[in-house]
Amino acid sequence: PAQGSLLYLDALGAAFPRALSPRGTALLRWSPGCPRAPAGWALPSLYCTPGAVAALPSRAVVLRVQLLWALRQRALHVLEAGLAAELHDALAALRAEWPQLAQELALGRLRARPGLPEGVRSQLQALLTPDAARAAELRTECARGFEGIVRRLWPQLEVVVVGSAQGTERLYCDTLCQADCRGLPFYCPFYQVAGALLGVNLWPEEPVPQFLLCPDWAFCEFLPCPAEEEPRTMLLDELWEGREYGLVVTAQPGEYRCRTGQVLRVTGFHKQCPVVEPVRRESQELSVRGESIPEEQFYQSLCRALGMWPGARLVDYVCVESSLLGDSSGPCAPHYEVFVELQGLRDLSEGQRYKLDQCLQEDFPVYKSFRFKGSIGPLHLHLVGSG
Repeated sequence: PAQGSLLYLDALGAAFPRALSPRGTALLRWSPGCPRAPAGWALPSLYCTPGAVAALPSRAVVLRVQLLWALRQRALHVLEAGLAAELHDALAALRAEWPQLAQELALGRLRARPGLPEGVRSQLQALLTPDAARAAELRTECARGFEGIVRRLWPQLEVVVVGSAQGTERLYCDTLCQADCRGLPFYCPFYQVAGALLGVNLWPEEPVPQFLLCPDWAFCEFLPCPAEEEPRTMLLDELWEGREYGLVVTAQPGEYRCRTGQVLRVTGFHKQCPVVEPVRRESQELSVRGESIPEEQFYQSLCRALGMWPGARLVDYVCVESSLLGDSSGPCAPHYEVFVELQGLRDLSEGQRYKLDQCLQEDFPVYKSFRFKGSIGPLHLHLVGSG
């Protein structure tokens, strides 16, 4: 709703007064087939990146073009991404292609590439002008390395805005905060579930996102957690601070009522409306022997184990049950397979491998081992945990 956009802009401007400067925001967002104003906010004049390019079918091309336009604008105040993963991938393109990007800036020429129609390229080319000074600055900063590169390329940057900070997006936010975006706050303005906008974050400077549930945006009901024998849904005015609830949503009149699988914790109230923090997803559990390991518990354990390797940063991971990949650890032995992508780590010693195995066994003693099955390149590990 327009009300949500206005609340977001008001909170952003109050916390970061220069954030609403015209053309002071760069957008990194791929929205194929959706040629709306960037991000749908009420003030598209905030953006220095071309809005129409976001609707192109190639995600890689969209993010690269938007990155080039962001690099042209040294006086950025806000860096916005639809997803933290999109910001991560755009900065990965910066790492891989900064010499070519610097050349395009210096010459004011956008290279032809697959996925970029010639007509669109011509329109964008007309907006480019040579900027040798900015190209030289890009080369200098990238040659120094990429720790804190975002703050060095855009010294006036105040905040990074992301569309979601739950689930795996939280992992990408953490990775960016530790490396490329070091020293910058991350702000997630909206809480959306099942395609419905439910709440807005009025506290941009808080490290953990909290959302004010707005009563007239969707019809929300809540189930106490842990579940009662005869559960009864509760309404907004029946919630208690400090308690957790499962979320039930009816987005629009006439639509189906559904349990979203989201668990929220009520952290307080703002003008009698509850303020909530997303805690976990009920549907995200691991279970090959009926043990029901929550996603958050496994993630925390994995981070604790990887913390034993100095310099290692977790970029992404996938954990799947044996029923998806078939038998690979013995005759009919239920097991998990974990794929881990890391930064800042190369070859592993036997001692480091043993530490990881021991740490995971401490957290999940039901399992005999989480052992290395192999590796894919210097930054990818493949672990197997057997029952």
